[in-house]
Amino acid sequence: MKSTTRGTLAAVVTGIAATVGAAGPAAAAGTVPVTVPLGGVSKALDMEVPHVGAELPLVRPGAPDGPRYVTGRLLPERTLPQLPVNSALPGLDARSPLPHVLGDGFDHVDVDAPASDLRALTPGLSLDAPLTAPRADNSGLPQTKLPEVGVLAPVLQTVPDANLTTGPGL
Repeated sequence: MKSTTRGTLAAVVTGIAATVGAAGPAAAAGTVPVTVPLGGVSKALDMEVPHVGAELPLVRPGAPDGPRYVTGRLLPERTLPQLPVNSALPGLDARSPLPHVLGDGFDHVDVDAPASDLRALTPGLSLDAPLTAPRADNSGLPQTKLPEVGVLAPVLQTVPDANLTTGPGL
């Protein structure tokens, strides 16, 4: 095996090991950090390149509230229950050189948008049959009524945050 092939194989194995090693703590935190490797481009072009990193969220579905049986209805109150989902908005960390566009004191622009918590509920459905419950005054037979259909609206809660800064140095 050539030395270049061994070196490439070693680099791939090292990258996989680093990714697997970072996945455990990331799963506990709820996001997976991702860095775009631009170091080789910086050395090949002999210039400063931007630093780009991100945080990708892991989706964690929760347990739905089950159907609720209500007296006087043939079908439960929440026929198709809402599913809670907890996650995060993706985060971004980008820093780029800025060649004195804004004046002599500004050498970089930096965008920092950390991952923020996201709570959501999927849409649900509530149905009721076009019959009432059996009634004693009607010889134990149900009566007809208008059917009922209700859509439980989806819910989305989050508080995003971001910072844009410029300053000297990279």
